[in-house]
Amino acid sequence: MSPINSFLCERGIVNKTKSYNPSCVWDTESGMSLFKARDWWASVLGEGEEFDQGCLCVGDLDNSGSGYDKIVVGSYMGMLRVFSPQPVKPGEPSPADSQLLEVQLRDPVIQVEVGKFVSCSDLLHLAVLHPRKLSVYSVSGTAGNVEHGAQYQLKLIYEHNLQRTAFNMTYGTFGGVTDHQSLCIQSMDGMLMFFEQESYSFGRFLPGFLLPGPLCYCCRTDTFLTVSSARQLESYRYETLAVATEAETRQDADQLSKSAGKRLMADWTLVLGEQALDLCAPSFSPTSSSIFVCGERNLYCLKDNGQIRFMKKLEYNPSCFLPYASVSEDTTNILLGNHNNMLLVYQDVTLKWAAQLSCSPVAIRLANFPDLRGVVVTLSSEGHLQCSYMGTDPSFFSTPKVDSREQDYAQMDTEMKSLQRVIREATRSQADILPLADAEEDLTVTTTVSNKMDTISKAVISDMEGFPVPSVTVKIKVKSRCSLPGPKLTVCVQPPLAVSQEQFVLEPLGVGSTTVVAFSAFLNGPYPPADLTGDVAVSYCTSTGIPRVAQCQFCLPLRLVCRPSSPSKNAKYKITVDTNNPPVNLCEVFPDFLEQSEDKEGNALGFHFLSGAHVTVLASKTSQRYRIQSESFEDIWLVVKELVQRFDHHFARLGVKDFQNSFAGPIPLAEYFETVDHHFELRVNAEKYQDLLSERAIQFRAIQRRLLTRFKDKTPAPLQNLDTLMEGTYRQVIALADAAEENRACLDQAFARLRSATHLLILLVTLWQGLSTDQKAILEATLLPLLQDTPQLGWEESVDAAVSHLLRTCLSRSPKDQALSLSTAQLSMPKDTARLKKHITLLCDRLGKGGRLSLASEANAPTPVMMPGQPHGVGGCEPIAEAVADLDEPPIQESAAKFIKKKQPSKKVKTKTDKETKVKKESADEAVQELEEMTEQPVTEVKKEKKKESTKEPGKESKKESSKEKKESSKEKKESSKESGKESKKESSKESGKEPKKESSKESSKETLKEPGKENVLRRSSVKVKEKKKEPEAAAGEG
Repeated sequence: MSPINSFLCERGIVNKTKSYNPSCVWDTESGMSLFKARDWWASVLGEGEEFDQGCLCVGDLDNSGSGYDKIVVGSYMGMLRVFSPQPVKPGEPSPADSQLLEVQLRDPVIQVEVGKFVSCSDLLHLAVLHPRKLSVYSVSGTAGNVEHGAQYQLKLIYEHNLQRTAFNMTYGTFGGVTDHQSLCIQSMDGMLMFFEQESYSFGRFLPGFLLPGPLCYCCRTDTFLTVSSARQLESYRYETLAVATEAETRQDADQLSKSAGKRLMADWTLVLGEQALDLCAPSFSPTSSSIFVCGERNLYCLKDNGQIRFMKKLEYNPSCFLPYASVSEDTTNILLGNHNNMLLVYQDVTLKWAAQLSCSPVAIRLANFPDLRGVVVTLSSEGHLQCSYMGTDPSFFSTPKVDSREQDYAQMDTEMKSLQRVIREATRSQADILPLADAEEDLTVTTTVSNKMDTISKAVISDMEGFPVPSVTVKIKVKSRCSLPGPKLTVCVQPPLAVSQEQFVLEPLGVGSTTVVAFSAFLNGPYPPADLTGDVAVSYCTSTGIPRVAQCQFCLPLRLVCRPSSPSKNAKYKITVDTNNPPVNLCEVFPDFLEQSEDKEGNALGFHFLSGAHVTVLASKTSQRYRIQSESFEDIWLVVKELVQRFDHHFARLGVKDFQNSFAGPIPLAEYFETVDHHFELRVNAEKYQDLLSERAIQFRAIQRRLLTRFKDKTPAPLQNLDTLMEGTYRQVIALADAAEENRACLDQAFARLRSATHLLILLVTLWQGLSTDQKAILEATLLPLLQDTPQLGWEESVDAAVSHLLRTCLSRSPKDQALSLSTAQLSMPKDTARLKKHITLLCDRLGKGGRLSLASEANAPTPVMMPGQPHGVGGCEPIAEAVADLDEPPIQESAAKFIKKKQPSKKVKTKTDKETKVKKESADEAVQELEEMTEQPVTEVKKEKKKESTKEPGKESKKESSKEKKESSKEKKESSKESGKESKKESSKESGKEPKKESSKESSKETLKEPGKENVLRRSSVKVKEKKKEPEAAAGEG
């Protein structure tokens, strides 16, 4: 976020997402503003001195390393001043120690710049341009031993005497050199003089020169930009300037250009039609490529090739301008001052803010100071130096306290005594029941997290997105009941959180001794953590030498990873949480996030994570609902968790016992699966990088062996470009290693976001179905089995195995479908996430239909949650086929055998009519259809070749079985005609009921065990055999 917008947002004036109408606060015709720039520090420099746009610069001139800037001001009277501003109250003079240095130089100061102008040194130095001289100084400070403070000295490093009168200068990494910066000076007669630190390089005359204009260097294209007296913008490449023919005078340059030598030509030109006031080619990021030209009446923005990107017509006379980085992509903010004492903020061509200054600025800069970042530094031509910020002053009004009634100390003393009596009795009874040795541990660990952030942050990363990274102090108290020799303490937090010290070696503890250890926790990555809890483990050995570990947890505050911000109305992802109590004021629930809250009623609250994400909590005024929304699905987790926990504490403090949070659904599985797919894609990329890296390493070693063989050969032979091939392979190995390392960092970040999304999913499912604590723990163990993602065992296969086990046990469709044993198959990375997403969808579906999570074996036989004939559940999910297809045992075959056994013809069948046999056939067909539906999914996964084989082989077997059974039935008819009625019925029922059934069941079980893909075909053939068998039995019964 840009410095100006950050302070506008902190003052509560400018919204980050939507700007107000600037015409409400500024009139372009009258040049008046309702708001004034707030003075933070100001000073008047000398009397009767003159200043211009090149007389001001900012930077860490003394190389303190703190990242804070100093202000350098030079005047035409030769005065050079260095300031380190400190805030003062309005109307009070600035303190004397704000001015670090004031030196009177012999010559007038035309321009000052701060950069790396000394060879073999990475320190910043000060370049001062005089009319006939260029001087480079170093500024150093010496700490004072008395109250006067530090002393600063100006030391001359080197200087160049100029043969021509200088007009202005610019600096940069000319020619693409990155380790140091060179200087280019434009003279009054149009000569560009180039200096590489202590040495003079060359000089070139600009063609068609009459009067000098502003000069700027563009590091992206390595070109110099200037506006000539022909009122056109010209671009010259450094390479073109370096190879052009050198001349001592302009006349010589004109003659050489006509006769011989390389003529200096502009790379491109653009006619402006007006004189330019200043030029700037900022480089905020590699993607930004714009050139800004401030003319007398227009503001131009050009591409690097000279094409106009946009143009703004100004209704006033500008005095200075400064582009700076913007929050929005592909846009740039511009600070523009005019002669009406106005300071305007543009975002491209849109006016965003206007503020009144005390004087007309001729130079403007942005600086960072210890107490404030992004301060606007302006300098007028009379010497008014001002540091200001824009916005409005915050309100310091606080509600006065209400006078409380006097306390009755006698009543309080009586109540205290009664409570002490109750405590004494309770401790006496507990001592009688529980032994004291078993109740107390040898070592007790307690943690205390500070309520406030550290005054001086101990974070490794000082700022993120333009905001400082805070840190919080955590104190650990270790109390020993016996003497312990040197316990060791270890602290562990979830990445990207970090602590200032992870391990401590404590001093030996005596009986009843206490030790307190303190450390700071902070954010150390550009993404939010999945959990704000940390673990503390203290390992020690008892007096008998037995190793023990004492553990404790602590929870870090939400303010550690996010800050308050203004709420946003629109967002991509939205989640609604319901309660059973009237809506509460969010300001009461989140008292530590009220800095940026503009809603006095407490219906909206904004959270801005340091990683850049925004989360908004909206409370309904009429219903008991709260909406949490954000542009990132994973970042909602921490806010939702904090909201639910604070609601529980808030209503518990009010004495509400039946308070409950709930979630009406639907479960956002589509958004969750996006996070899963992103994590899986990075895992696939990691495997690809690993394979490519191994291939290139093998190739590299093979080339090394061949080269070694060539070098060891006594008769020299040509290398045949093996050295070139080796160098190319080496570069590929390095590039692949860098890419793999970058992908690993992205994978760690994606895994943290996946954990956040999974935590959010678990919480929503818990609120949706009202899961108990034990059921929530089972769900967490299922969906979050790993704390760290490794190449050997990843999150996807682990979760898929755990969810599949739940679907086969406690969430199975019927008790018959439950798995009898755990799967022992080796886990491997899947080809895609389709199977995992299907199983997670089924898990939510069955939980929504009344399923309950349990690990007890007795609870694994619930009432059927989803029967085969029922319609699909929520989200159109099909019944899980993997619960049958993946099992090594054949439970479906056993149930099918039982079903067929029930449908076998008995004595009563023979005496019934043909209509009843038809009814039996129809019921058998329906049962077969149900079995086919249950096994439809695994059959479709078998390949076509197996299907063809399964249809051929069982067909032959079914024909043989049917022929045998027909012969047996004919024999039974003959025996039944000879014997008596009862005996014939008994024998026929035994032979026809037991023997065929045993043969068919044995054969079908053997075939299915051999070929699982033929289950469906065998079941159909066995049922058809039994239907054919019914007809002769019915005929025998009639006979």
